[in-house]
Amino acid sequence: LLADSPEVSVADRSEFIAQQTRSVDIILLMVQILLALAILIAVLGIVNTLALSVLERTRELGLLRAIGLDRGQTMRMVTVEAVVIAVFGALLGVVVGASLGAAVVRALQDQGITDLALPWTQMATYLVLAGVVGVLAAALPAIRAARTNVLHAIAYE
Repeated sequence: LLADSPEVSVADRSEFIAQQTRSVDIILLMVQILLALAILIAVLGIVNTLALSVLERTRELGLLRAIGLDRGQTMRMVTVEAVVIAVFGALLGVVVGASLGAAVVRALQDQGITDLALPWTQMATYLVLAGVVGVLAAALPAIRAARTNVLHAIAYE
């Protein structure tokens, strides 16, 4: 009946649902790409923060090494610091994101959006990946901290 009207399309229920799902999937893909870019920027920020931290704490690291802290413990100290920064940032992001999602669902209840679905496994995966990213981001600053010459670090000012 509508073959002569190209501006109108006819679809059954399953086709309509598939069409709407495709558009939501595209939006979700775009959000995940933006999340990946944000994670990349966060990794660079963690590396930068740790590098500056090691540079600023040169004397402290030298004193710790002088009283018995070995290279492995120094690397572990910097790595734990990076993991704490990364996991705290990821946890804060998950909590803020879930809260904003709940607020959006509540605001759009009049428009038929009533269910809040939180992807718990995906959020847990992001938290675990934040820890792994923290360990990877700490590699170069931790090596630099471990290679610090004790005598030069104590005399550093």
